[in-house]
Amino acid sequence: MGNLFPGGLRRAIVRQTEHALRSGALQPIVTEKRFIEDAGVRFLVRVVPALQRKDAEREQRAAGAKPANPFLPPEPDLLVGEVSPTHRAVLNKFNVIEHHLLLVTREFQPQERLLDQADFDALARCMGELDGLGFYNGGEAAGASEAHKHLQMVPLPLADEGPPVPVAPLIAGARGDGPILTVPGFPFRHALVRLEPAAWDAAEVAVRLLDAYRRLLAAVDIREVPSEGAPCQSGPYNLLLTRDWMLAVPRSRECCEGISVNALGFAGSLFLRRPEALEPLERLRPMGLLAHVGLPLA
Repeated sequence: MGNLFPGGLRRAIVRQTEHALRSGALQPIVTEKRFIEDAGVRFLVRVVPALQRKDAEREQRAAGAKPANPFLPPEPDLLVGEVSPTHRAVLNKFNVIEHHLLLVTREFQPQERLLDQADFDALARCMGELDGLGFYNGGEAAGASEAHKHLQMVPLPLADEGPPVPVAPLIAGARGDGPILTVPGFPFRHALVRLEPAAWDAAEVAVRLLDAYRRLLAAVDIREVPSEGAPCQSGPYNLLLTRDWMLAVPRSRECCEGISVNALGFAGSLFLRRPEALEPLERLRPMGLLAHVGLPLA
């Protein structure tokens, strides 16, 4: 396993993906892509087709049968490499998006723990190598499926057509009197900051990311609460960031009418485990779904 930095992360992800596919450790979930226009956003909707449903359910059962902590240690065939003294990069075993990367703490930390400098150091190093969307599902109600703290990153663009992030047209119109902005058209509580590093020096950017993160959580009233002597979140939330912006969204629940939503939903990318979920999604509309799982605007 070679050095990931500088310049080796992309090659390592491709190489490990090919190896993990050959070994069977990586089990991509086959989906059909659809687009639903709503509120100025062309939402990308990935649907598990009916013929793939049994396979997908079997994969989900296998995921449920895995050890209590699949990241300690991770499957060797899924391990991309060591990102930092505190984090390692692991392929998402049941991936919907190709080259979906998990940035996992080497030692166990709960997913409800607040992100810290080490988390952003690891994320900044990876985002300096790859143009991607970083995200965090802060708690089960925000779509987290594992209790071990892990950030995630997927390559951009999310779709073969349209903007790299589907919600980008709305984010371009974000406004506010200070550094904390809101996005007209988002019918749920949120806060956004623009990121404008002069150059992507990972160490410098990581400090800025941590500062922006803390400002955003304060803006959406996610507070620090102590738990077993460590700083944890007062409520569930999603965090998304590109090289240009960071968005925080507090959550009320994980799903609505059987449709589960994680951070990617707020980027304009939804995943339906069953074709039957298209009917409630068409009725609710994607923005309506996001409003149901978020919190109302103040």
